[in-house]
Amino acid sequence: MSFFAPPPTVTAEVFTRLPDRFRKVRPTAWANANRGGHAIDSFLEGPVFDRAGRLYVTDIPFGRIFRIDPAGEWELVAEYDGWPNGMKIHQDGRIFITCYKRGLMLLYPDTGAVTPFLETAGSEGFRGVNDLTFARNGDLYFTDQGQTGLQDPTGRVYRLRPSGELTCLVDTIPSPNGIVIDDAMGSLFIAVTRAQQIWRVPLNASGLVAKVGVFSQLHGGLGGPDGIALDAEGCLIVAHTGFGSIWRLSPVAEPLLRVKSPAGISTTNIAYGGPDGATLFITESQTGSILTARMPAAGQTLFSHH
Repeated sequence: MSFFAPPPTVTAEVFTRLPDRFRKVRPTAWANANRGGHAIDSFLEGPVFDRAGRLYVTDIPFGRIFRIDPAGEWELVAEYDGWPNGMKIHQDGRIFITCYKRGLMLLYPDTGAVTPFLETAGSEGFRGVNDLTFARNGDLYFTDQGQTGLQDPTGRVYRLRPSGELTCLVDTIPSPNGIVIDDAMGSLFIAVTRAQQIWRVPLNASGLVAKVGVFSQLHGGLGGPDGIALDAEGCLIVAHTGFGSIWRLSPVAEPLLRVKSPAGISTTNIAYGGPDGATLFITESQTGSILTARMPAAGQTLFSHH
């Protein structure tokens, strides 16, 4: 049940779609495990903007990374043996990738080279890393989801400091997915897909994690919360895959706005862009489309743009 009245609803628009020249329906090992064995032509994720206003997205099953210019034209930047999911850009221009198959990878956008960055935690392989976020001090937080869920609540969240120090902060999560940190670096938010929840992880100066709790409980559906972001007013933006919607939640988790997809229901991830930073770009992976919606506030200024 919900204690809130339905929030106002707006419908997004299709900005651009993956061109047919990049589509070829065929089976893949990733789709066999994650899309019910269906042959697909793409699965878009990981949207992120560079300083020039160009949008990068991943195509998980085919190991591809695309760059989209402000006019909606697509360019293949890289193709490698991996399953790239989330992306975030460092201040120095390198693009960090959470690759489900190979761990943390680096993309050098000028050359298209993709190289390993962190493939193991000690001598142990990751379960399948999913998404990531930079704090303003350069700390990198990322989720290790694998096939965890309510049947196996052992997904993890890691923090990687610029010094190379790696710490597992939480290891009891049923499917950790999207992740974002507030500007004060006091709260880490995690989309917990299979539990239909957003968790809040309080962070303190000691580095210890305690009193992790549920920030928001979604109603359910065929998927759950996926990519998340913060805006300049401290509201949390949640991509609800399997329900074809984006939610804007207040700083105390009250639903303020729903953005509906005009295409498919696989609204997987989000990024703020546009001249004033107040246009939300949405990867809709069922149709291979990029959707847009004007939002009440600009997005949080990311580490890459400080």
